[in-house]
Amino acid sequence: MAFVTAGLAAVVAFLVGISVAGAPARALISGGPSTRTYAAVPAKPGRWSGALGGGSAIGALPVNFADVVERINPAVVNVEATARGDGARRRSRGLREPPDLYQRPDSNGRRAPELPHRGTGSGFIIDADGSILTNNHVIEGADRISVKLADGRSLRARVIGIDPDTDVALIKVDGQAGLPVAPIGDSSNLRTGEWVCAIGNPLGYEHTVTVGVVSYLGRKLFDPSLDDYIQTDAAINFGNSGGPLINARGEVIGINAAISSRASSIGFAVPINVASAIIPQLRARGRVSRGYIGVGLRDVDRDLERSLNLPVSRGAFVQDVASGSPAERAGLRPYDVILAFDGVPVANDDELIRRISGKPPGTSAAVRVLRDGREIMLAARLAERPAREAAARPGDTGSAPADRGRSGEDGFLGLAVRDLDASAFNRYDLPRNTKGVLIIRVEPMSASFDADVQRGTVLLEINRKRIESASDFRRVVRTLHPGDVVALYLYAPELDQRQLKTVTIEDR
Repeated sequence: MAFVTAGLAAVVAFLVGISVAGAPARALISGGPSTRTYAAVPAKPGRWSGALGGGSAIGALPVNFADVVERINPAVVNVEATARGDGARRRSRGLREPPDLYQRPDSNGRRAPELPHRGTGSGFIIDADGSILTNNHVIEGADRISVKLADGRSLRARVIGIDPDTDVALIKVDGQAGLPVAPIGDSSNLRTGEWVCAIGNPLGYEHTVTVGVVSYLGRKLFDPSLDDYIQTDAAINFGNSGGPLINARGEVIGINAAISSRASSIGFAVPINVASAIIPQLRARGRVSRGYIGVGLRDVDRDLERSLNLPVSRGAFVQDVASGSPAERAGLRPYDVILAFDGVPVANDDELIRRISGKPPGTSAAVRVLRDGREIMLAARLAERPAREAAARPGDTGSAPADRGRSGEDGFLGLAVRDLDASAFNRYDLPRNTKGVLIIRVEPMSASFDADVQRGTVLLEINRKRIESASDFRRVVRTLHPGDVVALYLYAPELDQRQLKTVTIEDR
């Protein structure tokens, strides 16, 4: 599904929203916050409360959003970001800004100097002295930032800190006191189906209010190792980015950030606890530093238990270990299950990532691991999470040739494979030490199709048995039976990551 940021005015193109389709960014979990949760410490309600009543709850159900809006609207601002026309194309979460169609060549064939690029978004005041939260993509690359307050004043703002990984930015207007402040809530208490409202400046219509419900919690959009979006059907449009998502008690529980390009009723917000956790670092350093261990993880579920005969039902399963990472130096291996980190039991991969990302780089921690049925202790020294890459290598979506070494048997798995040769290594830019078979077809409606096994990935192992040729693949597949749960260990070239997927064999 493609997603478009809700950040900017539809006509102008300084910070046109995101449009991300297909594969996610590199998914090696770096200890940064993951899918549904971050290293966020729940914010205390009213943490930055001020002129709007100290963050106190507003009434009880039935919801009266008129009261909510009356109190919070004065703290919502319009953010205008302008960049010089220097010919450099700005980027917002990986999508290049479209060219200015009005910048035509002159009579000598030279292009006229580009006009300044201008975009708009929203924000909300969190401190009476003028600190404002918004999205990073709203102000990214801006040479000048102006903020229009609810009372009509336009003030120059400066950047205090940015965090591209969570799309949060802290800006400030100086020389102010007694500004209205939006009460900050606790997004960890949100429930699906709860009423919320959004306030912002969609398409330049200032202080527009829309109402809906929380549609989903923990949505992944851009980076599975970081994303924790609140999905809502409250209408969000271009210009809403950076504005508050508010609960029925009149507390900000999210920062509106993105919309779906395929529907008008699917919007997304960064949980306010994510922003609350990083604000101290943004104030002190202007950026966020997160712990990193360098492992690709997945939850331990029933299928994984059955396929690998695991004696545990909790923990974080290690799919991949990054070369040269703290995890590799600590001795972690694929197929390990991390049971505890720094003495605290781990329920799932999200919980582990929260704990790792919540510790500063350089921290040493004990890691309790289940390996081949026995528990061992390892010691890891965390590094700093690398900056998010602009994009992973694009996957090759062309059809693979059905040349020598192909397995003509789909079998119970519904896969066709071929041996790795020079053309496969060159076409998919595979590491030279890769041993396995290339998946060249996934039969529609097969067990592997249902498990989201992708064509163009390399099959390394089946149930921990190495697969180095098409004949190895055929030999192992013949031993499978309906009802088996099979663990496929794969290498995804477009992500440069190893993954473990479980496939449940059904009657054909």
